[in-house]
Amino acid sequence: MSEINVVPYIDVMLVLLVIFMITAPLLTQGVKVELPQADAEPLPAEAQDPVVVSINAAGELFIDIGEGKDQPIESDMLVTRIAAVLKYKPQTPILVKGDRSVDYGRVMQAMVLIQAGGAPNVGLIAEQPE
Repeated sequence: MSEINVVPYIDVMLVLLVIFMITAPLLTQGVKVELPQADAEPLPAEAQDPVVVSINAAGELFIDIGEGKDQPIESDMLVTRIAAVLKYKPQTPILVKGDRSVDYGRVMQAMVLIQAGGAPNVGLIAEQPE
């Protein structure tokens, strides 16, 4: 018999498909932030992935690089991590994602810390109004 039995391959493929469908939503991590809505034009897509600094409603800082992405970090650690990223990839865009209920002064403090880390430009993230 010279035929290839593909039924076992289809079974394996379907099992892998189910595994990926279950694990894909679990891979999205981040800090729960309620973004302000603004009618602004989206920025053009960058070649490099941006570094996102999040500020939750309590005013805690988070950064999406390094270990402990869901753990708040101190101000000096934020400056150190931003400086390290920009040392190896100087064109990396830095974005701030601040909760809508956080004090504007706290967002400004985060932007000052990012610029102290060596970032020439800092962007803000907002949601499109519905």
